[in-house]
Amino acid sequence: MVVQNEESTEFANVFTTQPVVMNQSDVWGGRLRVARFTHDQVATADALSDVKLVKLPAGRITILGALCKIYVNWTTASATIDLGYDAYINKAGATIAADPNAFDDGVAVDTAGAIPLGTINATTAEVFEFETQKGLTILATMQDNAGVIGDDITGYIVYIAE
Repeated sequence: MVVQNEESTEFANVFTTQPVVMNQSDVWGGRLRVARFTHDQVATADALSDVKLVKLPAGRITILGALCKIYVNWTTASATIDLGYDAYINKAGATIAADPNAFDDGVAVDTAGAIPLGTINATTAEVFEFETQKGLTILATMQDNAGVIGDDITGYIVYIAE
């Protein structure tokens, strides 16, 4: 084997590439932000009902799933929820369809407790990038169960914004 001295793409952009390529501000130098939420179910809801947890700002954002925490205290035995987002308008002006299970699909509320975003059924690296014109709404969807009065979901979404 040979000792290798390599560079990340972002390092090379700033220190090696000529002309210099500036990294997006949410990649290097962005501000870490937190959006907190609490929800107490006030009425019985059918399966496939959702709770809008937070709306993140317009522009370029990166959600850091491993730093997010969602506490689920739903009482229906063997119920599951999905965590995803509502439809949004991207930078180019196109409407992007809602994806109610983009982050997590079929999280069992019996055992969920407090979970990071995108780690229960992770299919990605737990880093989620979006560029929107009007913001991004994060959803929790009652997948296969009715919502019960008094069910709670609380937590926070950690993201980087320009």
